[in-house]
Amino acid sequence: MSHTPHILSHLPRQPGFSALGDAFSGLVAATPVPAPRLAAWNGSLASELGLHPSVEAHGPELAELLAGNVPLVAHPPRASVYAGHQFGVYVPQLGDGRALLCAEFSDPASRPWELQLKGAGPTPYSRRADGRAVLRSSIREYLCSEAMHALGIPTTRALALVHAPEQPVWRERRETAAIVSRAAPSFLRFGHFEYWYYRGEAERVRELADWTIARHFPECREAAQPYRALLSAIISRSAGLVAGWQAVGFCHGVLNSDNMSVLGLTLDYGPFGFLDGFDAGHICNHSDERGRYAYDQQPRIVLWNLYCLGQAFMALLCREDILAALDEFQPAFERAMGQRLAAKLGLRDWQDDDWTLYDDLQGLLAAGRSDWTIFWRSLSHAADQPELPAALRDQLLDRAGFAGWHARYRARLAADPQAPAERKAAMLAANPAYVLRNHLAEQAIRLAEDEQDYREIARLQACLAEPFVERSEFASYAALPPDWARTLAVSCSS
Repeated sequence: MSHTPHILSHLPRQPGFSALGDAFSGLVAATPVPAPRLAAWNGSLASELGLHPSVEAHGPELAELLAGNVPLVAHPPRASVYAGHQFGVYVPQLGDGRALLCAEFSDPASRPWELQLKGAGPTPYSRRADGRAVLRSSIREYLCSEAMHALGIPTTRALALVHAPEQPVWRERRETAAIVSRAAPSFLRFGHFEYWYYRGEAERVRELADWTIARHFPECREAAQPYRALLSAIISRSAGLVAGWQAVGFCHGVLNSDNMSVLGLTLDYGPFGFLDGFDAGHICNHSDERGRYAYDQQPRIVLWNLYCLGQAFMALLCREDILAALDEFQPAFERAMGQRLAAKLGLRDWQDDDWTLYDDLQGLLAAGRSDWTIFWRSLSHAADQPELPAALRDQLLDRAGFAGWHARYRARLAADPQAPAERKAAMLAANPAYVLRNHLAEQAIRLAEDEQDYREIARLQACLAEPFVERSEFASYAALPPDWARTLAVSCSS
């Protein structure tokens, strides 16, 4: 080969989760795929990580490396074990069933990173599954990871997408395999703590907590109760995360405790979706028959999962301290959500009475199934106008009800004076023009599956990288979904 296969070799290795040893993760080799093709490359993230942003700089073997066919770095990959509550039921052993931790390093700013290959083949935790990811779900994860990052919502990142069109994978139908290279400071989950707690191994829980504090929450070491401080920090980050989701209309779809990040990152993009026509009880996951993970349930479920984590912290703290920490969630969520909503509505500060204003608006949007993203973007352009544009009013079924709401909103703006240009700029920076709607992802998926044409992935990636900047070439991506989009459904296999 004309290029070194170790594309990360010039970066300092900084052992992350692997430093905990073989009890927490085991060595697993990736399973090669035939004729891998590089379907997408994230030059922006590559640059942040200290890699050359150009694909050509890494040579023609880049797809082989990021498929797992050739070792990415000198040390072997690992898969970790964890447990979790899935749809409210405890499962004692889960783990990295199709993800391999392939590299741990520091970027040029000395920030720690871990790189996983998702879909690189079976591991000891695959539970009789094939360890593969299919192209459609991989495209969705690749695009949405970066879309969420651009929206300012904490998330794992995506470096590359490799397609293996000659590797069949069976789900509901025959599909083809793909591998996503995803990066994060850590992929540590609530379920990692649950696994050791329910096995009765309190020392392992303590070991994991000590590592977490040392590597990711060093400020907790100075607290009178470091483990209490750690739990509070996780609760605070989780509250801020779900507030971000609610603000942009993101539905996770599978909010199991094993899909919750200790670092407060959006983790595991499966059957996710963004709201189109507003429905507070929207269920994005076709497999979620009872609506456990509906849009309006997400804050409650995040708190439920935090109680699961709190149970695991019984190995470290007394019950009273854990319950006191969990009581911090609701105020933290309301603060974070208030800040998000103040920005969306063009207010400098959030007041208690503003919750009623927001709740009433939700009712009006629900009555007309008004498009969530388009409504907020349109409001950003027209907040200081005495009358909203006809196109915006046309989305609202209860015109009289909205006229009354709009008068209250205008009075609220008058009590929070800003220059119109300043308010408009702030609202446009809080209300995106573009989100990854299901039909947009589906268009990219169909081209990639049917024709091995990956250009729509790159086009969507370019659009979603600047979601608050309106550009004429992406006007169709900001439009209402077409009628055929109503038939789209995503499930746990997505």
